[in-house]
Amino acid sequence: MPASFTADSVQRLSKHLDSVFKYFHKRRGFNGTVLVTKYDQVVYKGAFGYADFYKRDTLTLETAFQLASVSKQFTAVAIMMLKEEGKLSYEDSVQQYIPDFPYPGITIRMLLTHRSGLPNYTYFSDKLWPNRQVPITNKDVLGLMAQHKPIAYLKPNARFNYSNTGYSLLASIVEQVSEMPFAEFMQKRIFKPLDMTSSFTYSPNMAVLTGKIATGHTRYRQKRTTDYLDTVLGDKGIFSTVEDLYKWDQALYTNKLVSPETLQEAYTGTWLKKKQHEDYGFGWRIKPLENGDTAVYHGGLWHGFSTYFLRNPKDHSALIVLSNLPNGSLSYLKDIREFLYPATTDSAKAQNKEMVASAKR
Repeated sequence: MPASFTADSVQRLSKHLDSVFKYFHKRRGFNGTVLVTKYDQVVYKGAFGYADFYKRDTLTLETAFQLASVSKQFTAVAIMMLKEEGKLSYEDSVQQYIPDFPYPGITIRMLLTHRSGLPNYTYFSDKLWPNRQVPITNKDVLGLMAQHKPIAYLKPNARFNYSNTGYSLLASIVEQVSEMPFAEFMQKRIFKPLDMTSSFTYSPNMAVLTGKIATGHTRYRQKRTTDYLDTVLGDKGIFSTVEDLYKWDQALYTNKLVSPETLQEAYTGTWLKKKQHEDYGFGWRIKPLENGDTAVYHGGLWHGFSTYFLRNPKDHSALIVLSNLPNGSLSYLKDIREFLYPATTDSAKAQNKEMVASAKR
């Protein structure tokens, strides 16, 4: 921690962030919760808008949101935990755990890095699932694949092709190896040990849960209902709060779940062509920041929820934003990144000052 990181500097940073997010809320329609850390310390957190626009139910920091694809990092860590325990290898084929899986040559590593080439279950299920009033499970997705063999998009390991199907398969592998449902594994092995008391996986009987849960909305603030696809887990389906995600963030700097060496591989790029602006590891996108550091992050969008979680391991900082109104307001997170991790040029500094000044107007 540098000497410049003082109580006064934290207070100034907090005030600036408060001005910026109030501006986003009032002028750009941001509706959600946010938490920002620096050197493991929470420097800002806030809640803006409504958990349910119809009920005018105010958001709080204790409100849980569907994480959408931010859930993938939890699935990846579950696989890494089992790997550290010697119960699987990244090079194992899917058929070792799901014998009737009809696509040969696909390994766990390919699922983790989105190089399986598998078809998207959210599309082929629309055609093949007989009754959309009946929730579909991970096991049902496997059944559709075994029975109908939807055409793969690509040959295994041909190139990166983002795959929700791959992460639903990883959740199924976690179930096979751990001999417990994926939701139970999350609770027993991750949420409970980390005291993530407001985190859980989606289920049709979520209404019986206590605590505040945000409702997803359309961009026009109409309530977004769940459907038969919500019950597939691994690629999405985890609900959490910004404060629980801070606990998760802090745990990843320890040995509570996996070792730093194991986690480092999740932060290692896998794309063969290195000219792209970013890369992908295990459940994390890898992106250079404006100040030269390398961050890992993931975004998510699902059924009225829009989420974003960025970590900078160099200074142990994080930017966590959860929204239940996907109206494009998170597109301005680039401004926040540039403010938190400014380039060293004079022009970049001037741009950041102008952003803060405009937020105060």
